[in-house]
Amino acid sequence: MTSMNAHAADLSSVDALAPIYKASGDPLRLEILRVLRRDTFGVLELSQLFDMRQSGMSHHLKVMHKAGLLEPQREGNAIFYRRPLSLDSDKLTDQTIRQVFEAVDRVPLPAHLKQKIEAIRNQRADQSQAFFSRHAEQFREQQELIAAFDLYAEPVADLLRKRSDKHHWRTALEIGPGEGAFLPTLAGLCDHVVALDNSRDMLAKATRTCIDERLNNVDLTQGVTDNLLARGDAFDLVVANMVLHHVPSPADIFLDAAALMNNGGCLVVSDLCSHDQDWAKENCGDLWLGFEPEELTAWAADAGLVAGEQLFIGLRNGFQIQVREFWKSSGQG
Repeated sequence: MTSMNAHAADLSSVDALAPIYKASGDPLRLEILRVLRRDTFGVLELSQLFDMRQSGMSHHLKVMHKAGLLEPQREGNAIFYRRPLSLDSDKLTDQTIRQVFEAVDRVPLPAHLKQKIEAIRNQRADQSQAFFSRHAEQFREQQELIAAFDLYAEPVADLLRKRSDKHHWRTALEIGPGEGAFLPTLAGLCDHVVALDNSRDMLAKATRTCIDERLNNVDLTQGVTDNLLARGDAFDLVVANMVLHHVPSPADIFLDAAALMNNGGCLVVSDLCSHDQDWAKENCGDLWLGFEPEELTAWAADAGLVAGEQLFIGLRNGFQIQVREFWKSSGQG
C-alpha cells in the first residue's frame, strides 16, 4: 500500500512538471524569460520588444503565468510581468522553474534585443526627466504628498551614524540627491561625497543647498551611474533615498552600485513598499508604484550584495517606506 501511495505521489509530481516544460518549450517564451531576468515590463512594452500584436503577447504571458514562470504586477491601470520573487528550494516545481531560468540566463541577449530594451528604458527616463523639468520648483511639495523628507531621512541618517562607529566611509555617492537635503548628513560622515543626478534643474537646487550649508566636500555631477563607472570612481558608501521608483530599471541601480562600491562597502536604500495609489504617477512623477521587499533582496543578491538591517515605516496616508542596507563582501573583486 505504501508503495502504491509513493507511486501516486511520483505521478503527481510529474504531472505538475508538465505545464512548466510545455510553457517554456517555445523559443519566443524563452526569449521573454531572458529579458525579464532583472527588468519588469508591461504587455505593450513586451509587444514592442518582440514586434508582435498585444493579443498574441498576452496569450504567451497567460500561459507562462499559469505555469508559474511569471507573475503579474499591477502598476496602476497597467499590468507588468516579472519572474517570481520567491521560489521554494524544497518544492520540485520551483526547482524546475529555477533550472529553466538558470539555463536561459547562460545565453547572452542578442544585440537587437539589448537595443530595444535600452530604447524602452530611455523612454521611461525621458518621462521622468520631463516631469522633474516641469515641476522642479514644486519638488518638495509633491514628494511630501507621499512622505515628508524627515520620515525617511532621519532613519537613514540614524542607521549610517550607527554604522560609522565601525566603518570610516571616506567616499560616498548619493544617487538622485533631489534638492540636496540629505547631503549635509553625508558630508558630515564622509571625507568626500559625489551627488549624481540626471536632472539639471534638480542639481541647480542641490548646488544652492551646498552653498547655503557650506558643503565644501561635495561634488555635484550631472549624469547616470554609467558615467561614474566609465571614469573609474569607487565608493565606500552608496545611498539612494526615494529614487528607485523614479528610475527606468531599478535592478540596474543595484548592479551599478555594486560595481561602484569598494569591497566591504554598503548600499543604503529607502523607498516605497508596493502600493496601489496610482495618482503618484501623475502627481509625483513615479514610474513604479513601490516595490516588494523581496524584489529589492533579489536584485541585491543578483548583484552579489548581502542584505543587512531593514526597517519598515508605516505612514498615515497608507504608504509604507522600507529602509534597507546591502553589503559588498570584503572578498569580492
